[in-house]
Amino acid sequence: MASIYIASGIYHFINPAFYEKIMPKYLPWHPFFIYLTGILGILFALLALPKRTRKAGAWCLILFLLGVFPANFQMMINFMFNHNPYLWLAVLRLPLQLVLIWWAWLYTETEEEEEETVVHNQRVEHGMMNYK
Repeated sequence: MASIYIASGIYHFINPAFYEKIMPKYLPWHPFFIYLTGILGILFALLALPKRTRKAGAWCLILFLLGVFPANFQMMINFMFNHNPYLWLAVLRLPLQLVLIWWAWLYTETEEEEEETVVHNQRVEHGMMNYK
């Protein structure tokens, strides 16, 4: 998962003009936000790698994905008005954001919390829950 965000973050510096086109017009300082999101994408991905910081990194990536969603929506609008043949990709990208958020969410549990969830689910399956 981290490699996607690292590659995307690097691409913000290689081809900032690509991101300039999809920046919502109401946002000021486009170059600043392009480079900032590149840096944050890389940092949050690196934060998600070690087990010790994975949970925090995953939550940062979720917030990051929510934060860049307006740019993806703007990309779809631009493609629609310009009759871009790749409009279907821009449309597909919006629900893909939800998949990426879900994927990051999978890493928000610590190993201990994950084990507790498994034990709880096993108890529920076998009718061993104590309901009061």
